[in-house]
Amino acid sequence: MRKYYIDNIRWATVILVVIYHVIYMFNSITTEGVIGPITSFHGQDVLEYLLYPWFMVILFIISGMCAKFYLDSHSGKDFLKARTRKLLVPSTIGLFVFQWIQGYVSMTISDAFSSIPAEMPKPVLYMIMSFSGTGVLWTIQLMWAFSVLLLLIRKIEKGKLLKLTERMNILVMLLLGVLVWGAAQILNAPMIVVFRCGIYGFCFLLGYYVFSHDAVIKQLEKYCIPLLVAAGILGVVYTVIFYGDNYATSPVVNCPLAIAYAWIACLAILGGAKHWLDRTNAFTSFMTKKSFGLYVFHYLAMSATAYALVTYTGLPGIAIYGITLIAAFAGGFLIFEVISRIPVIRWCVLGIKKEKADVQR
Repeated sequence: MRKYYIDNIRWATVILVVIYHVIYMFNSITTEGVIGPITSFHGQDVLEYLLYPWFMVILFIISGMCAKFYLDSHSGKDFLKARTRKLLVPSTIGLFVFQWIQGYVSMTISDAFSSIPAEMPKPVLYMIMSFSGTGVLWTIQLMWAFSVLLLLIRKIEKGKLLKLTERMNILVMLLLGVLVWGAAQILNAPMIVVFRCGIYGFCFLLGYYVFSHDAVIKQLEKYCIPLLVAAGILGVVYTVIFYGDNYATSPVVNCPLAIAYAWIACLAILGGAKHWLDRTNAFTSFMTKKSFGLYVFHYLAMSATAYALVTYTGLPGIAIYGITLIAAFAGGFLIFEVISRIPVIRWCVLGIKKEKADVQR
């Protein structure tokens, strides 16, 4: 039986990611590699603080949950094959087939070409643009790596961990936040700050071993309202205390308050979604099918539009925000519809073989 609340968490989070990236492109907090402020008012940056601590964490949790549901009816070999096609192929081969375009746009925005010698061989420049085009695909690269790790762990523990976690109560789940905080302190890439391998990997495994249990989700559903209230309070306190600091780097990103907010928010989202969003309709079905494509392509449409508007027009900042937001959604969907219909290319860039194939992670 399909768990609609997981589908709805995924596409709703993708929508928030798109909105976050539009604000991030023009933010006043961390301006490296983006255009930077275009308005004198910077209050919109608050949304970055409210979203960044948890929105990637929840995606890794539900990715781990989906791994459990898939492996319930498929072999480990089938799982690895499917994950390789859907995750690894787009984030490796796809870089050289299509995402080099994103690399070109990103390098243009950051003025990286000015530091590249004119005599650099074109093939080398192409390689640089391709790797620079990784962009949002870092998430699926990590998900593939964690999937391989999961298969190794399963061979060692042979299902014993799942039996230990199937009746976990709300208090234990809250206390798991201490372990999440510990995981957040390790395996963080020194230069590429988004590669928080410790917390993302641990939460992926929690998705598989803890939150894939219906009894655990029912516990969260029972307490979803107090969890949502607590998450809201923690989010406000976190934002007030750290506003103006770089929320994406240590020590802010890994501090106890940031992790507490992220963890309670994830618990609240899982419980609340099970309670209110475990259903489908025409819109949610559409978003479920298209959200992966929107995630993969929105940043290209958004960044190219933002750069063109700022560079070649004199539009006011609020207008640039609005047009860029529309372009992120419309362009993301449009590029997906085009790429998903081109044989071979759609396999390289999206990991799909047929036009109607499922492209969800």
